[in-house]
Amino acid sequence: MNIRDVMTPNPSSVSPEDSIQNAARIMRDQDTGAVPVVENGRPIGIVTDRDIVVRAVAEDGQLNRPVREIVSGSVISASPDMSTREAADLMSEHQVRRLPVVENERLVGIVSIGDLAVKEGKDKRMGDTLQDISAGVKERG
Repeated sequence: MNIRDVMTPNPSSVSPEDSIQNAARIMRDQDTGAVPVVENGRPIGIVTDRDIVVRAVAEDGQLNRPVREIVSGSVISASPDMSTREAADLMSEHQVRRLPVVENERLVGIVSIGDLAVKEGKDKRMGDTLQDISAGVKERG
C-alpha cells in the first residue's frame, strides 16, 4: 500500500510568520495535534500541540509570536508513492509520529502513525513502529 492511499490530502498549514495562536486554532478546528509549517508551498517544519505547550505556554505564554520561533528542526517527509512500510521505517528511525507528504517539493498531504495503523491494519508492525518512536521519548523524559 502506498502513502497516497492512507494520507490526509491537502492538510491545513501555517506560514512561519503566522501566530502560535493561529496554529492552535487550526489544531482545535481540525481536531489534530500537528500542523505543517509551509513557506512558498514547501514544508519547513511541523508545529505540534506539544511544541505550543512546552515552547510557548510554559515559557512566556506569548501566543502572538510567530510559529517560526517554536517550530523544531529539520523536516523528514514521505512521497505519495512511498510504501507504508517505508514510511513506518522512517517514523521509527527518526522517532516521529507524523510525516508531511511532499511531491515536487510541495506539501500534498500528511500521514500519521494512526493513519498507517487504522488504514493498513498491520498491528504488529505498527506496534513495533510506535514502540521505536516512543523509545526516544522515554530516553529523553
